[in-house]
Formats: sequence, structure tokens, C-alpha cells
Amino acid sequence: MGDRDDYKFLALRDAISSINQKVNLIGVVIEFGQPRESKGTDWSCTLKIIDQSYKKHGISVNFFAGDKEKLPHIASTGDIIQLSRVMMKAHNGEVNAVFNKIYSSFAIYGGKDSQDFIPYQFSYKYHSRGQDKKFIEGLRKWLEDFKFDEGSNHYSMLREMKEGQHVDLVCKVIHICEVVNDERIAFVWDGTDAPPTSLQTKVEDGMGNEIPPQSNPLPLSRGILCTFPTVGTVLRVIADQGAETQIFHLLTAGKWTKILSLKCEVNSGLWHGAITCFTKLRHVSDQESLILERQRSFDKRLSVELERMPYWSFPMPSRITEVEYEGAPYATLMDVITYSKVTAKFKCIVRVIAAFPWQAGDFRSPIGTYRIRLTLEDPTARIHAFVYAEDGEEFFEGHPSVDVLTKKRNKLLGVAVNEHGQEIENAPRTPQWIQCCLKSYCLFKSDIWGSRHYRIFGTKLVG
Repeated sequence: MGDRDDYKFLALRDAISSINQKVNLIGVVIEFGQPRESKGTDWSCTLKIIDQSYKKHGISVNFFAGDKEKLPHIASTGDIIQLSRVMMKAHNGEVNAVFNKIYSSFAIYGGKDSQDFIPYQFSYKYHSRGQDKKFIEGLRKWLEDFKFDEGSNHYSMLREMKEGQHVDLVCKVIHICEVVNDERIAFVWDGTDAPPTSLQTKVEDGMGNEIPPQSNPLPLSRGILCTFPTVGTVLRVIADQGAETQIFHLLTAGKWTKILSLKCEVNSGLWHGAITCFTKLRHVSDQESLILERQRSFDKRLSVELERMPYWSFPMPSRITEVEYEGAPYATLMDVITYSKVTAKFKCIVRVIAAFPWQAGDFRSPIGTYRIRLTLEDPTARIHAFVYAEDGEEFFEGHPSVDVLTKKRNKLLGVAVNEHGQEIENAPRTPQWIQCCLKSYCLFKSDIWGSRHYRIFGTKLVG
């Protein structure tokens, strides 16, 4: 953009030395945080801007308003904001700009892909000036070739999540949906496998207390699931109780993003990320080295057959099961769910996280027929799979006693037992990774996909 009109806008590199002065700034929004109530009656939010003169770190701008609707509502990171009469302040060794609701003003314009010079949002005291256009044009032209790259050391991967921690993620937005009362869920992915979680001891008591296949209230359609990657965990992102949901409007399906300070939580043994009032979004380019590194890692994973195994099952799954198709390639549960044909056979590595009925004495009907529903999971999905009739006889090696069945169930579902083989009350379960063969089928030809079910076959529990 060249030299700036000092009367109009101050370059950010000059603004950082203008402590306790009111200045006019224009920059690109690279980070945006949630609106939140301040200690008084005001609402506040913080965003970070860069320009050609200060593109490495940027400057934070703190906004205050009596009504949250009067705060900036950024449509997309990478948009341009014009600020008038903001006060430069120094705090804890950093310089930032403070927007005063009485005398400051702002206007927000689309980023590099926009041709419009009319702001899509502006504050009450904003006044357009003829020179604004050339500064906006200059920033848009600069953005066309600019690559904002922070390196990879700062960001975690999904496989590094720990419950209760806040993490910074670089991830791809796979899907966004609205569930109820304007509540939204975003599904994000980075190609890695989230860690397996511990589970409660008693899973199902026949009274509806069961582990759900999905954590969102509305199951996703097959059409949507077929757009999901079949390797790597797709993390559900929700809004924490009391948190604003504006960030969801800044997410775009199919685009990479950086989510800062996302809270890691576990519900019913399923990971999800919680957006809190401290969560922020940061601008990212598809050509950024960190994104390219993530994509290369995923492409390599797809090219090696063993890489379809869950990361956490290496170097090999447990030997407590034997399968018929030892030489068959592995499939993930998302491979199974999204397979193009209704009827098919697969070999998977999974954890068995639930059984219904729970009591081993109820595994067989009064006439001795096996009829059990197991819940299987891997890093990509959860499904229910039935162990039925002759497949059950193969799985449990005939018709052993209830005591033997109980021991087999405990080993399969990771139930902690004492030295006498008795269950340890309230101890968390840690199911092992096992191999199993699955076959899919439909119950009704009039609704082949809607009535699709799964059965375990060709698998023997030998441990």
C-alpha cells in the first residue's frame, strides 16, 4: 500500500509506539473471540488485526459496548476492519488498542474475495470518507499473495487431547448442523485418532441407561456421513453452557480453521470440544505449511494398509479374538457405515464398549439361541452389531456355563476384576482393541438403507 496518510490511518508498527494516544487504524482480522459480559453492565470482545507493516504478531483490539449487538460481528476471519479514535494502551508488556463506546467507531468490510466497498457492519459514530476505498483496495491486493504462517509447534492434534484441558487445534470443518433452538454442532477433523476413553462399569441395565452410538441428539443422515473422512476422528464441537455461539457462524464446511482454547470434554465415553467464552478463531490459509503438513501426513496414512488400524491399537490388537479373514484388509467403522453396498463383509479393529443384555445369563434365549447386541467403537465411529445364533456359538466357542460367559464378557469389555474374578465396583473399564469380522444386511427390501444392520461373524473369543 506504500506510504500511509497519517491523518487517515496509522500503520500498526507506528501505532505500537503511540501509547495513550487516540489513533485511526485499518487492518485484517486474523483472530476473533466470543462476546462476553464484563464485570459491569457492558459486553466486550477482542479481535486481532494485522497489516503490511506488522504482519508477524498483529495487535489486539478490545471492544466494549452496552449491548452485545453493538460489538463487531465478523463474518469471516480475513475481513477488513476500519477503526477510528481508538486508544493505544500497554498492558503486561503488550500493546493493544481499546475501542471506547463513547467516542470510537468501526466499520467492517469483506476480505480479499469481496468487491464491495460498503461496510457490512458499522458503529453509530462511523463516517465514510472518500479515501477509505484506496486503503481497503490496498489491503485486499496484499492479502492475495500473503501467507500467514505461524508454524506447527503451537497447535495440538486430536490424538493429544486430555479431558478438561483447553487446546489450540488446526482442523478442517467437515460439517455444521443446527439441532434444536438454534443450537449448533460443528464436526472437525485433523486426520489423527482421538485417545480411547475409560468407561463406566455397568453399561446397560435394560432401562434405557445405555451408551449412545452418537453424542448429538439428532443422528446424521447417510448422505452427510458419506462426506466424512473414513480415517481419523471427527470431533463434535458444541457450545458450552452459557457461551455465545457466534463462532459457529464463522466456520465454513470444507475449510481449515484454527480454534484457540477449545475445552476437551468426554460425554458417554465420546470426545467433544466445548466452545467457551475464551474460545477464539484464527485466520488460516489452505496453503499454510501447517495445513500442508497435516494433509501430507493423512495422505501417507491412507497409502499404507496398516495405517487404517486405530493409532492406539499399535503395534497389534489383542489376541483374545481370532478371525476367519486374517489376510483381508482392515476397514474402519466409517468405511463400514459409508460403504456403497448394503450387504458386505469387513474386517475391523474395534473396542467392545457395551453389551445388551449385560448379564451373561441372559445372552441366550430359553431355547439356547444367542441374541446379544454389542456396541463397537473405533476412532471414526460407533455402531451396534449383533451376535446371533450360530455366529454366537462360534464367538463363544459353543455353549459354555454362565460363569465362563461372564469371564469372557469381562475380558471383552475390559471389566476390572479382583483376584477372585469378581467385578470391582465403580472401577473404570478399559476394553482391549480386538479384531472382528462384520457383515451388513437389511431387514426390509422396501427400505434397504434404513433397515441396515450389522452382525459379527467368523470371529472367536478365545481369551
